[in-house]
Amino acid sequence: MNSKTDTVQDRQFANTLARGLELLLCFTPQHSLLGNKDFAQRTGLDKATVSRLTYTLAQLGYLRHDKAQGKYRLGAPVLSMGYPLLASMNLRQVVRPWIQALADEVRGMVGVAIRDRTSMVYLETCRSEADSAPLIDIGAAFPIMASANGRAWLARAAPPERDKALNQVKVLYPQLHARHIAEVRQAVRDFAQRGYTSSPGIVQPGRLALAVPMARPVNAETVVFNCTVALHGRPVEPLRAQLGARLITLVRSVEVAMGLA
Repeated sequence: MNSKTDTVQDRQFANTLARGLELLLCFTPQHSLLGNKDFAQRTGLDKATVSRLTYTLAQLGYLRHDKAQGKYRLGAPVLSMGYPLLASMNLRQVVRPWIQALADEVRGMVGVAIRDRTSMVYLETCRSEADSAPLIDIGAAFPIMASANGRAWLARAAPPERDKALNQVKVLYPQLHARHIAEVRQAVRDFAQRGYTSSPGIVQPGRLALAVPMARPVNAETVVFNCTVALHGRPVEPLRAQLGARLITLVRSVEVAMGLA
């Protein structure tokens, strides 16, 4: 499907369920307390529909109502929903000592991410004690077109799948699409030539991020490894080549260890 309009024409598509999930997806680390007005603004749904959905989700425990502020927080069942996915991906346990070792070696951050619609969400992260950047926690998400790991996912994807993902961004976030489409196209070419993609760091300025996707899916997901380091005035190109080669070696070693190579 290329847009929300397509889903309306799909008889198998449960619109009420989709709208309820849309509300749950409105929360971010910066916006953990939302009211019906906030939901309506973020989703475009009318206030009456939002009111019915928030009431139902609160009755089921997916939302908790803060009476003092008249707004909602996410409830514990939302966390429980994600646990089976994390627990089923034994990749996390396999790679953790490896990515911690690389993070310590390069004095930076190394993470593992998968795609979530128009974003990449982290399954595991490790950071060197020598790195002053904020730790990116499990579940943190970044735009697929702006991040190195998102560009690596797009570069690995088959052209029809890549076009579908890019079109989702174009429909939902046209300005983001326009701002980064040229960089995404360059990333596809870079991946074909180098085996990795790169971008400036998103969390802090003055950082370099690189990413390498696994060659084969894990649990039907394309898994991407990324590494982010502070530049500290170092020339970008030699550092990019060094880190790229190191990250490729790590990913290939993981694939061998998991019997995927």
